[in-house]
Amino acid sequence: MKYEAIIFDCDGVLIDSEVVVNRALAEALTALGLPTTLDQAIADFTGRSTEETDRMIATRLGRPLPDAFRAMVRDAVTGNPDAITAVAGATDFMGALRPGPRAVASSSSLNWIASHLERLGLARHFDGHLYSGREHVTRTKPAPDIYLHAASAIGANPAQTLVIEDSPTGVQAAIAAGMTVVGLCAGGHCRPGLGDRLRDAGAHHVVANYSEVSALLR
Repeated sequence: MKYEAIIFDCDGVLIDSEVVVNRALAEALTALGLPTTLDQAIADFTGRSTEETDRMIATRLGRPLPDAFRAMVRDAVTGNPDAITAVAGATDFMGALRPGPRAVASSSSLNWIASHLERLGLARHFDGHLYSGREHVTRTKPAPDIYLHAASAIGANPAQTLVIEDSPTGVQAAIAAGMTVVGLCAGGHCRPGLGDRLRDAGAHHVVANYSEVSALLR
């Protein structure tokens, strides 16, 4: 597969954070009186921004979220940062990736992206090209804005840019940006049927691990 640049989502693609975050969400929602399982949270909220997630939850509750809700979720997540590891194979893949323009384009905050990538030794591969849909653009995924912003920042032609994503929302964003998308089902949150959902969202290729990504790029 030929490409001139590669852009990565962060959560579920580089850092294996979705189970930790969605477990905290499920527990906080259950405490609010909206019983939610981990699998339900993963299916509903993976790939979505905090703001969109909160709007969805408020609609289901039929009332605004309590002020303490986000603090409850944040405390549950940050209380055990070592539980968030690199996605299996990501470290070796990044170490072997040929030189070229690359970036991270995520719906998470820049502090979240940078702190976890730095802790896991992955930040050095991106030369500061870390971009947040919450801070660098007005519209986050599934709008294409964050992917177009990242491509512009690294001087890449969207039509020659490869994206690695793990959520239908992110796939939709990258497709809308005119990019080639690999759907990656390697994180701890990946459940049966995710590959089909990524294909339905428009992913050009769906793979189970980073070894299969490497095979595609040969």
